[in-house]
Amino acid sequence: MSGLQGLAQENIWFDKSRYDEAERCFYEGRNGVPQTSQERDSSAILQDIAKARQNIQQSLAGVKTSLQGSKGHTRSQKPRERKTSQNASKSEDQSELASRFKSLELDNKNLHKVVDDLRATLSKLESRMATLEKGQSPASKSVTVTKAAPVQKPKVEKHNGADDDDDIDLFGSDEEDEEAERIKAERVKEYSQRKAKKPALIAKSSILLDVKPWDDETDMSKLEGCVRSIQMDGLLWGASKLVPVGYGIKKLQINCVVEDDKVGTDILEEEITKYEDYVQSVDIAAFNKI
Repeated sequence: MSGLQGLAQENIWFDKSRYDEAERCFYEGRNGVPQTSQERDSSAILQDIAKARQNIQQSLAGVKTSLQGSKGHTRSQKPRERKTSQNASKSEDQSELASRFKSLELDNKNLHKVVDDLRATLSKLESRMATLEKGQSPASKSVTVTKAAPVQKPKVEKHNGADDDDDIDLFGSDEEDEEAERIKAERVKEYSQRKAKKPALIAKSSILLDVKPWDDETDMSKLEGCVRSIQMDGLLWGASKLVPVGYGIKKLQINCVVEDDKVGTDILEEEITKYEDYVQSVDIAAFNKI
């Protein structure tokens, strides 16, 4: 197709001399001019050339018509495509409008239902108000009747002025003052008795003592026995243990509970340090209130 298109666009006639010779021979033969064998051969060649020319012209004309048809077909296809796209957009718009119309119809139905319900509730409220007004009308009448009834005033008995003056005592009597003082004294006595019956809280303390010996040769069991031999009112010995200090020396750590009002730390230290053969010093490791 590309070669035929090139020929169709070509404007140069290269074989014009041959065509002129063939035309001259044609006219000579038509006019009765005798032809030689060479001329006959050349005339046959020229006829073949003419046929080929016609065939070429026909083929070129077909190519032109085909090209024009293809151009027209492409041009016709473009408006068809445009028409189809426009039709598709129109169909989509119509479908959207139909869906919106359906949704609007449903909303309208729902609104109608709501309005009907509101009307029904309003009618019920009106009927209730009417019944309440009918029921309240006799009650209001009875209220008005009770208001209109006269109030009876209580009768007040009149007494003589002399009797009233005898009953009132402006200064009071001494007997009432004595009675009040007696009642007050009894109440104070009862309160003091109750307070005396209640047990008083005893303040106690827990003390942890460190009793140190002279050296590592001190008998710690005898030292503990001396400490525990101290007995006082309000003193109670507890657990004990030996705690290493250094260089083989151990100290006695003993716990005791004392009553604060009866036993003090100074008394304990004095009593323990009396055993000078075993005790070097006494320290308070801990002191806690109970």
